[in-house]
Amino acid sequence: MTPTLSRIEQAKAERCGLDLAAELPALAAGGWENLDEDDLTIRLKWLGIFFRPVTPGRFMVRLRLPNGVIQADQLEVLAEAVDRCGSDGSADITTRQNLQLRGLLLEDMAPLLQAMEAVGLTSRQSGHDNPRNITGNPLAGIDPEEIVDTRPLVAAIQTRLLAADAPRNLPRKFNIAVGGAPDSFLLHNDLAYLPALRDGQPGFTVMVGGFFSAQRNALAIPLHLWLRAEQLPGFSLAVLRHFERSGNRQARNKSRLMYLVEALGLDGYRDAVLAEFSTLGGEAFPHDGHHLVTRAPRSALGVNAQSQPGLHWVGLGVPMGRLDAAGMAELAQLARRHGSGELRLTEAQNVLIVDVPEAAMPDLLAEPLLQRFSPEPGALMAEAVSCTGSRYCSFALIPTKTTAQSVVEELERRLELPHPVRTHWTGCPNACGQPYMGEIGLMGAKARHEGQMVEAAKVFVGGDMGSDPRLAELHDKGVPLSQLADALEELLVVRFGARRR
Repeated sequence: MTPTLSRIEQAKAERCGLDLAAELPALAAGGWENLDEDDLTIRLKWLGIFFRPVTPGRFMVRLRLPNGVIQADQLEVLAEAVDRCGSDGSADITTRQNLQLRGLLLEDMAPLLQAMEAVGLTSRQSGHDNPRNITGNPLAGIDPEEIVDTRPLVAAIQTRLLAADAPRNLPRKFNIAVGGAPDSFLLHNDLAYLPALRDGQPGFTVMVGGFFSAQRNALAIPLHLWLRAEQLPGFSLAVLRHFERSGNRQARNKSRLMYLVEALGLDGYRDAVLAEFSTLGGEAFPHDGHHLVTRAPRSALGVNAQSQPGLHWVGLGVPMGRLDAAGMAELAQLARRHGSGELRLTEAQNVLIVDVPEAAMPDLLAEPLLQRFSPEPGALMAEAVSCTGSRYCSFALIPTKTTAQSVVEELERRLELPHPVRTHWTGCPNACGQPYMGEIGLMGAKARHEGQMVEAAKVFVGGDMGSDPRLAELHDKGVPLSQLADALEELLVVRFGARRR
């Protein structure tokens, strides 16, 4: 008996969302309200276009920025698109070193995708059941502590996975990351490549199965395989082809890769992927899983010397990762005026201007924009990560970004901290803000306060992405937002050595 497909799987089987690209002008002319529901809520995401129920008629576009690298001319194209949206326009830096543009109309899509393509950008397959933006060391190529430059590896994997013969109908979304430094945190990905040695030769050990969800959270586990750098694209394709064929399509809450690994058993899963890899002419090698990632990531903020003599990168804190058109355009101008025109985005939702000569540093640091995007943010603001919240997401239970920023600012007025503390804020149990990775994690919730249900936050404590990675655990199941600053103040004093001013 053939298993019954879920409604989403039926819609995907009927038609690939990529087919809608040529129809965008006609779809826009007919009005978004008249779109087929599956086209509107499912298939458009294959083009990186997202319908947002809380802002009807205003769409989001999610880019693909492999390794978080973007050039000034590319950022200016995106800034112009956001600017045309007026007060509805904004952009978010995501936890996958990526950008999401908000406030766009359906009629904006065809010309925007064309303008993006002209400067080498794409939003293809950036949403729904596709391989998401591939992350790597944000300091790749400029890092004095670099083990391997992840940029060409990430680019090669993306090229292979977006090719015509690659999977277009995965059972669920799929996250991939490539580590290139001692401090890459990667274990929340479905597939992670960590730099490792085998018989003294540099390469990568393979980790599989990391994910966060409303039902379960898991860190990736060793697959006990080792690959040479040039093998990563082919092995990634083999993993996705096997996942496309064998993953769960009946229950979406059991469809992430870890469930398939558990269903087959680690040895069975490894054998199946190796068999798929062999059809591509590939051969992996046994490995004990030992790798060269030994610590939690650096913030990369402030002025830092690059591996190239005389050049620096300047890391700027972007509060909660939120940008507007003017800020985007100014960042592009600063990168071109003081550096090489290149910028990097980090998983902590900050931005780096790279290749700044020593002589240009005083002028860059004097730029007015750096009052807003500071190279020396406070010890909490520097490491604060937030999902988009209820302003744009119908799942979120609280306005995450505005709440996070106001609480963090208040705590920095009250406290002095001996070191940065990483806080991760998310609006709902789907955990897009990765609360389990935070030293302190906050999740939108409801709680009873003075006889009424009010907006609140669950508090998690103890996430560690260093040499002994572990997920944060529940500390308080519901603190009303009106009391959150007080509760976090006490927690920071008792657990993190903060001192009241």
